[in-house]
Amino acid sequence: MSTQRIDPQQAARLERLHGAPTAVDISHVKKSFKLPHQQYHTLKERALHPFRSMAYDELHALQDVDVQIARGEFFGIVGRNGSGKSTLLKTIAGIYKPDAGSVTVNGRLSPFIELGVGFNPDLTARDNVIINAVMLGLSRREARRAFDQVIAFAELEEFVDLKLKNYSSGMAVRLGFATAIQVDAEVLLVDEVLAVGDAAFQQKCYEEFTRLRKVGKTIVFVTHDMGATERFCDRAMLIERGEVLAIDEPHTIARAYNELNFGRLVHSPAQAAQDGRYGDQSVCTISDAWFEHAGQRVPQLLQGEELEVAMKVRFHDGVVDPVFGITLRNEIGHTVCVATSDVQVASSGTFAGGDEVVVRFGLESWFAPSTYLLTPSVARAGSGADALDLREDMTTLLIHATRTSGGLVDFPYTIDIARA
Repeated sequence: MSTQRIDPQQAARLERLHGAPTAVDISHVKKSFKLPHQQYHTLKERALHPFRSMAYDELHALQDVDVQIARGEFFGIVGRNGSGKSTLLKTIAGIYKPDAGSVTVNGRLSPFIELGVGFNPDLTARDNVIINAVMLGLSRREARRAFDQVIAFAELEEFVDLKLKNYSSGMAVRLGFATAIQVDAEVLLVDEVLAVGDAAFQQKCYEEFTRLRKVGKTIVFVTHDMGATERFCDRAMLIERGEVLAIDEPHTIARAYNELNFGRLVHSPAQAAQDGRYGDQSVCTISDAWFEHAGQRVPQLLQGEELEVAMKVRFHDGVVDPVFGITLRNEIGHTVCVATSDVQVASSGTFAGGDEVVVRFGLESWFAPSTYLLTPSVARAGSGADALDLREDMTTLLIHATRTSGGLVDFPYTIDIARA
């Protein structure tokens, strides 16, 4: 039921990227690792079995990956754990050499792909920043000049002379990310190590992504966050077990990732996702979902009015503390709201086969004027990936307003202007 339209600004940006030269050329890359069946842990074991041959399994981490990333493009790489995302990023960075194929990077490269890589734990932050900046291509004079900006962005002014081994993981992330973005590289590689940082610093990093995107930096971004993928990326790639499943616009890839991830409980082709429905519906099914205002179902609403988002769920088997959730996307595919029961309540309850419930989420509709698509879901407690039922874009709501600020949301505010 999607009514997604093209954002004119993004369409113009994609048109510019279409004619841009290639920044990263990944040509039919293959990479495998040998995994031994058994290992010798002591010298005695090796001495007792000097002629025993070691047996190996071969893990195909990357299988014929072929993609060209344009200069100035924000390119996302998504996939489940163990799919080959980080291996690909390390291959682009030159940490791994491909077994076949080639990788060509046109421009200075700045990788931020693993916590602590390139840092010496026995050196201070000051020394690490300068050494890292030089390793990334700056002269010593340029590195010293960039030092203050790195420390200021990382908000570590009080810890510049502390050895890195005494840093917390969050502090190390701040330092590593700040160093990576301050060397003025043309190509940045960013792994999802940002998840280690606190929420405020993550937001600061995302604001920096917006700036880097505007000034035309090429960014290759590995993530599990489909919201960030849709927000920043021009294109994205879905990888699974080293194989590229799709390269497309972000919303399409996010949907494919959800199908792959939420559908992992599917056991037969008959249960596979159809028309945006994912998960194993044997425990429960979402039979209906709607928007309410003042106790009545509504197809549209005036911005700022009280809103309830409701779903009806019927249980076919017993389950304890399922997680009820809703996702709202606007008509150009941006996720503007995600709400789940486990954030608000300690326990959602115990349900038996035959039970039927209506779950309501209450909120104020301070969304920008647009058509919003509702995706309700029910998942097992403790893992949002184990979907019991998820129905993508099940129904819509039109928000209209007398004015708009141009943002994704339009919260009320006050303003005071006084002469100083």
